[in-house]
Amino acid sequence: MKYYLSSSKILNPFQIHDQVQSSVRKRILITGAAGFLGSHLCDRFIEEGYHVIAMDNLITGSLHNIEHLLKFENFEFHHHDVTTFVHVPGELDYILHFASPASPIDYLRMPIQTLKVGSLGTHNLLGLAKDKKARILVASTSEVYGDPLVSPQSEDYWGNVNPVGPRGVYDEAKRFQEAMTMAYHHAHELDTRIVRIFNTYGHRMRREDGRALPTFVEQALRGEDITIYGDGMQTRSFCYISDQVEGIFRLLHVDYHLPVNIGNPDEITILELAKDIIRLTNSTSKIVFRELPMDDPKQRRPDITLAQTLLSWTPKVNREEGLLKTIEYFKNL
Repeated sequence: MKYYLSSSKILNPFQIHDQVQSSVRKRILITGAAGFLGSHLCDRFIEEGYHVIAMDNLITGSLHNIEHLLKFENFEFHHHDVTTFVHVPGELDYILHFASPASPIDYLRMPIQTLKVGSLGTHNLLGLAKDKKARILVASTSEVYGDPLVSPQSEDYWGNVNPVGPRGVYDEAKRFQEAMTMAYHHAHELDTRIVRIFNTYGHRMRREDGRALPTFVEQALRGEDITIYGDGMQTRSFCYISDQVEGIFRLLHVDYHLPVNIGNPDEITILELAKDIIRLTNSTSKIVFRELPMDDPKQRRPDITLAQTLLSWTPKVNREEGLLKTIEYFKNL
């Protein structure tokens, strides 16, 4: 029998079942809950009064990200891999499927696990949602657009993805996830949502994340050379974590089943980002250039017209404000 953490106590599934049946709280399962984005979603739904069931196999997540929530009676943690059978006792109102390696350093190191969580994991959670009659929101990504031939990228752009390249394990896992979600929506009338997440940053990012922003901050704080791959003219658009969470929260609660971009359209070159971080950290770091990895996208900028119209949502935290908050977090680690 499996046991789960809830507050500071250990409960078995039958105790959990008895506890939640007497509660009027909405119950939500969040997978990938110990990760960067997942842990912030746990925070938000606890604040909103939901009963949060957090699930993570901890291959990239950390319990440190959610340990502050263990004191709450309406929070419980399941150490579990969603690519195996997923069972949650009692009623369930919502599912947020955010389990997956998300940075290149992770999905290149764990290609099979990445493909499995996007396929088998998604299938298991869609089945759970069908069984529980729960609404499910799945986390897709801007990577479904691949190395885009249009800018900005809107939801009706089909993408330019290399299915057999090194990044294909993540890109195609997410594209399959979207297809499977839509199949359940049409075949079983499942209540589904799809969010396409663009680059997101903020506190709780891992030092060894491997993505440009946390890597640059770490290198700048240590006074090391800042490593840019390619000529630095490739662009990205960075959304602060609080804005991303707000967009996802709103999307869950509107009646719309097609994909929605959530990201900040403020586009910047990687070279400009490196210079900004050097300036904001007062670092003596120098910029060095390395060979660009295969299939690295040259441009990434979301068209958020749909999110603005559908959700009345737009990012509020500007890049400098968000960078200063993130730098302070890394300083205090």
